[in-house]
Amino acid sequence: MKKLYNISLVVLAMSALLYSSCKKVLEKGPLTTYTSQQLFSDSAIAVTYLNSIYTANQPAWTGSGGKPSTLGTTGYGNLTEENYSSNIFTLGTVVSSSVGDIGSANSNSGYYADIRNINDFIANLPASPIPAGTKNRFRAQALFWRAYRYFEFVKLYGGVPLVLTPLPVVGTAAKQAAALPRNTTTQTYTQIVADLDTAIKYLPGGWPAGDYGRIIQGAAQAFLGRVLLTWASPQFNVNNDMTRWQAAYDASTAAIATLTAHGYGLYPKEDVTMWTTEGAGSGTAPANSEAVWVTEYNTFTDANGMNNNTYTQSNIPKALSGGGSDNPTWDEVEAFPMLDGKAPGVSTKYPYDPVHFFDNRDPRFNQTIAYNGCLWPLEGNANNRLWTYFYYTNAAGTTSKTTEVTGSSSTGFYCRKAVDPNLSTANLTFSGTDWQEMRYAEVLLNQAESAAEIGNTTVAYADLIAIRKRAGIEAGDGNYGITAGLTGDNLVNAIMYERQIEFAYEGKRFWDLRRRNLLISTLNGTKRQGISIILKPNGSNTDYLLNTRDTAAIHNLDNVYTTYFSAVPVIIGTSSKPGELKYLDSAPIAYQAADQFFGIPLATITNDPNIQQNNTWGGPFNPTN
Repeated sequence: MKKLYNISLVVLAMSALLYSSCKKVLEKGPLTTYTSQQLFSDSAIAVTYLNSIYTANQPAWTGSGGKPSTLGTTGYGNLTEENYSSNIFTLGTVVSSSVGDIGSANSNSGYYADIRNINDFIANLPASPIPAGTKNRFRAQALFWRAYRYFEFVKLYGGVPLVLTPLPVVGTAAKQAAALPRNTTTQTYTQIVADLDTAIKYLPGGWPAGDYGRIIQGAAQAFLGRVLLTWASPQFNVNNDMTRWQAAYDASTAAIATLTAHGYGLYPKEDVTMWTTEGAGSGTAPANSEAVWVTEYNTFTDANGMNNNTYTQSNIPKALSGGGSDNPTWDEVEAFPMLDGKAPGVSTKYPYDPVHFFDNRDPRFNQTIAYNGCLWPLEGNANNRLWTYFYYTNAAGTTSKTTEVTGSSSTGFYCRKAVDPNLSTANLTFSGTDWQEMRYAEVLLNQAESAAEIGNTTVAYADLIAIRKRAGIEAGDGNYGITAGLTGDNLVNAIMYERQIEFAYEGKRFWDLRRRNLLISTLNGTKRQGISIILKPNGSNTDYLLNTRDTAAIHNLDNVYTTYFSAVPVIIGTSSKPGELKYLDSAPIAYQAADQFFGIPLATITNDPNIQQNNTWGGPFNPTN
């Protein structure tokens, strides 16, 4: 009897619509019903199946895992000092049922359903008449995505049931077969590493132009470096086993060698073109050397539900038909170094002035933060300036209004990172900017952190310097603002600071703090801040600067602030009058220690009684073993 493959596009299309994840080149033909013989009869049809695996699993913007999840829906920036929202994580009200990515029932959707499709592909591929070399490359890609799926699980919970063969999908037998216990965390990581080792063996160093966007050998090696770095970090490595750090270092070092040999490296400059330069270059090299692992996006929706992304539209102000949704906090604004690479308040060459906070900052500041009065080319207008100030509308100074025509930033700032300045108003919803899940800069900083942990300060400094030199920080004594002679924890802290700046608004900060056990010590007890900049009243009770501000800013923005806007920002409470800093959080951030490993939902345990709860949530399972 022939086995039928009913590969429904409904789930895939919904995932694409919800996360706007689609391929420019990895197109799918329509998948309806195939026999196993038909599906694996030739590479063209098998590629269709493989592409559906890409579609279901590729991370979307800021690294969200391809389907709705509690953390991804909350927004990773909202879990840290980057952005603000009132959520169960920062409020400290997470319960064991809060993070349900593991699923709570036998279902044809969810992440284990994705794993089943991957396992099905791997299990049936060997019988295919496709040439052995092609089959090996197909299997390698599927193994990569299985490793990715399990890594997303282990980050959340620790060890999970390892399903490596396709289980039955319906009926009592299916439920019994799926009633598996959790594998240990060590076993889960071991399987992830094994899958990646095999993938690395058979993946090419680069793909032809028509296959740009597929996983390459260097990307798999770089991902292995990320996996092993997490396994070596304090969240999992409670005894600080140095062999884990050495393994992480070796993986990232191997990735750098492979990537360099195939045309990858730091993009020459850190500006918006680092994100908008896309696609294949010469031979198998990329047009953008930074883009190690990408999720491609179209500027249209195709017949299979593949979609464009709305990243640019979401980030630009509502006054320009955007969503205005990504508003950096004052905390993040102040975090960026000065031009000499020293922290604000530490630099003696560039004293920090909170009124003119934008002066003499690390060049990445102006590529990341859009602030009142800054030049921010948008929608083809190279001379566009952002204005977010308020002005008084009565003589008593008790009522005010934003200068923004529609809506206003909740913090006084917008995120401009990777926002395409050339999209027209009509095309904002058709952004094709690719998401770079793994940039070359991350590979360097992953190597730097593991190098610091094993005492290789030479490599750690070289990696940090390379990142800062590319950013445009002044060389100074040759260390680009990094204090000389750092070792151990002090050097690791410098690397973590660099990650905060380099990867701002890329969805990495929360995971970095969590794997280093720094969520509580870094964020708890703090309230995130925004700012309301006020136009000094002149008695007119109007926005009297409106018609002259652009010209004045071109001449001297510092003078505009000194002459027309409020003085040094001072916190005055949970609600502010314009011209002051304001607390965005109504209560201090209060992460729970138990959030280092989230609980298994009760519904999951009810569906599979063999699954044990984490010991941090009252169960017997130790997620660090």
